[in-house]
Amino acid sequence: MTTTVNRKANFSDKLINIIQKKNSCVVVGLDPYFDLIPDTIKQNFLKLHDNVFKYAANVILEFNKEIIDSLEHLIGIVKLQIAFYELYGWQGIWAYTETIHYAKQKGLIVIGDVKRGDVPSTATAYANAHIGKVLINNYSATAFQSDAITVNPLLGTDSMLPFIKNAETYDKGIFILTKTSNPSSVEFQDILCGSKKLHRIIAEKIHEWGSQLIGTHGYSSIGAVVGATYPEDISALRKIMPNAYLLIPGYGTQGATAEDLKNCFNPDGYGAIINASRSVLYAYTNQSWKDKYGTHTWKEAAQNAVIKMNEDLNKFMSAGNL
Repeated sequence: MTTTVNRKANFSDKLINIIQKKNSCVVVGLDPYFDLIPDTIKQNFLKLHDNVFKYAANVILEFNKEIIDSLEHLIGIVKLQIAFYELYGWQGIWAYTETIHYAKQKGLIVIGDVKRGDVPSTATAYANAHIGKVLINNYSATAFQSDAITVNPLLGTDSMLPFIKNAETYDKGIFILTKTSNPSSVEFQDILCGSKKLHRIIAEKIHEWGSQLIGTHGYSSIGAVVGATYPEDISALRKIMPNAYLLIPGYGTQGATAEDLKNCFNPDGYGAIINASRSVLYAYTNQSWKDKYGTHTWKEAAQNAVIKMNEDLNKFMSAGNL
């Protein structure tokens, strides 16, 4: 049976456009470890210290803004892991929302790392909140401004359809958990289901789901999360999902190197975006950096980490159009 492929511009085209513009496939994860945020920022909000959540939220937002200002010329994509914001209650969610807004003002693509997935009615609520619109008394409003989110496929196709529908309707993206970077992922994701490991079955479903949402550059709005810490699986998953963009965690602090990532990319040099969080945000805490430059140069340390990461990764994209 012949399938009709949707070739209108979509999220993947926006992704490729900004990768071309910034010459970077790096995603900086804005994961605020409060204890690692520079004291110079914390001191600016000491007057709020009586309300600890408000204090933390303001510190985090200011840190994120300064990181974005320092890196916006080097990268085009940021990712916010929502758990680091939920930690501080509704005021943390305020910081999450304001950070997204600020990043969007700067022209960056924003991925909400929310890992949502549930029964269809609940999945619809999640999808509308994060990559859709909410209808209130016939008025349509946007709760968050994320361009894409991460989702969990454990509950099956009907739990994914609300996210897929909103991705198509609003030109958004989703990245489906496939082979995650944590060591214990093998306990479930590598289970044999017949002759195939579970993560490969998920990859096949991602290819199927995404086949109707192919953009003008030949990539789908439906992508996959594939951990850099399992390079032996990356080549197989790349072949199973040739049109999917791969969101790759595990670089840097988790131990993966650029060499481990060379098979993430297609021959055109596209197909993968590489996340780094702690190794960029808190590069100034590395002893070698502190000994040479001191901790007051934390922005320069983050810039240096991204420059090096761009240089390392671009070696493996030389076959493409970047």
